[in-house]
Amino acid sequence: MAWGWFDRKRHEPAEWTGFLEQGVKVEGKLESTGTFRIDSAMKGTLVSDDTLVLGEHAVIEGQILGNRVVIAGRFDGKIQAKGRVEIQPNAIVTGEVHTPCLVIEPGAVFDGHCHMMAPAEAAKPVMISIRSASGQR
Repeated sequence: MAWGWFDRKRHEPAEWTGFLEQGVKVEGKLESTGTFRIDSAMKGTLVSDDTLVLGEHAVIEGQILGNRVVIAGRFDGKIQAKGRVEIQPNAIVTGEVHTPCLVIEPGAVFDGHCHMMAPAEAAKPVMISIRSASGQR
């Protein structure tokens, strides 16, 4: 069902501000307040003060500047998150992640570098090289 992603049991309660559905292609910069979902192809920069959801059909190349980022599709580039980054099962993420909290679910693939920073130590990042293909058979 196309509206199934509105099911708030799967996500924290928040104000949904919009979405890009499968079949849409965007190039450039997208800025959003509130929770925004992308299930399309995009090249460029995504900026969000709230939650950014890259759905299972998302194919994104570029940069994300956000608070909470949930990835279920494909992302290639750099993520700078003030809060949590979640890489869900079947997601493929390549590139660089800067965040105080990274969650990689079984079945997800992460190939890149992770810079984890405690809120009080934001000026002193710890770099961890990770190549993960957890849950693969």
